[in-house]
Amino acid sequence: MSNEQEHPRKAFGWAARDSSGVLSPFSFSRRETGEKDVTFKVLYCGICHSDLHMVKNEWGFSTYPLVPGHEIVGEVTEVGSNVQKFKVGDKVGVGCIVGACRSCDSCTDHLENYCPKQILTYSAKYYDGTTTYGGYSDIMVADEHFVLRIPDNLPLDCAAPLLCAGITTYSPLRYFGLDKPGMHVGVVGVGGLGHVAVKFAKAMGVKVTVISTSPNKEEEAVKHLGADSFLVSRDQEKMQAAIGTMDGIIDTVSAQHPLLPLIGLLKSHGKLVMVGAPEKPLELPVFPLLMGRKMVAGSGIGGMKETQEMIDFAAKHNITADIEVIPIDYLNTAMERLAKADVRYRFVIDIGNTLKATS
Repeated sequence: MSNEQEHPRKAFGWAARDSSGVLSPFSFSRRETGEKDVTFKVLYCGICHSDLHMVKNEWGFSTYPLVPGHEIVGEVTEVGSNVQKFKVGDKVGVGCIVGACRSCDSCTDHLENYCPKQILTYSAKYYDGTTTYGGYSDIMVADEHFVLRIPDNLPLDCAAPLLCAGITTYSPLRYFGLDKPGMHVGVVGVGGLGHVAVKFAKAMGVKVTVISTSPNKEEEAVKHLGADSFLVSRDQEKMQAAIGTMDGIIDTVSAQHPLLPLIGLLKSHGKLVMVGAPEKPLELPVFPLLMGRKMVAGSGIGGMKETQEMIDFAAKHNITADIEVIPIDYLNTAMERLAKADVRYRFVIDIGNTLKATS
């Protein structure tokens, strides 16, 4: 059955057809609004680094045609008969997951993001066996449990990246107890994730040092994002001087990089939390972990309850992502620029004004 006939509702977006990663207009279909579903018109969708990995099948589990996008915001157009939390006209968002088993230990603990049966927002199989398609599209249908409310004071375009980049950095700060005023936390990398990590940590009252390979990012990190200090990871002298000074580090880098210098920056019992996803394994020296009872951990997005809490915290503290809004037909150029880290700090597609069903 063709993508256009799979479901009753016509939908239109941009999709990659193969691992070349080139995106082009794509007609498909969405399901009708079920009794627990919320249907919304997509207004903006952020471009996450994982979208780039996925369109090129760099993680090995992409299915084509692939409509990316899991930082999706818009306005509700229809709600199912049993929907409790939303009404037509509400501003809402959908992040990285649209389904989970809802009964395992993780789900019971509001950690749907760690459910073994979680359903990703795109390139996954939904309960009914059909493929999920993401937010580079005109409409979205999702179970209300996986829909988030966007407070009125958050501009939709700047709020979109919070649904992935925001929760990916907020969750480990909270879970690993790196949210206590007066603590010292390092943030590695000042990209889409790193820049919001700095903003959240500062709003929690934490002292923040940005760690980067690029000396030219110092002014940006300190003056604009509000970091307390800046460390060039290639500057041996400065790195040496900072040894043993940090309670924790949030590492947002998705490329190969050495962990040894970062582990050195931690105090005893310090935590290095990985939130970037390099495609090749990193080398992990164990001896320096033993010498200070240090921890290397990972963290992936967050559950629905915590994601809503993060959005409400962002609204309260006026935290938004720094974005470059683009029209949909700039998409492939944006992907090329993203691959070169040429964006400050998140591309957001203006779906509402630029996605037109031309094909």
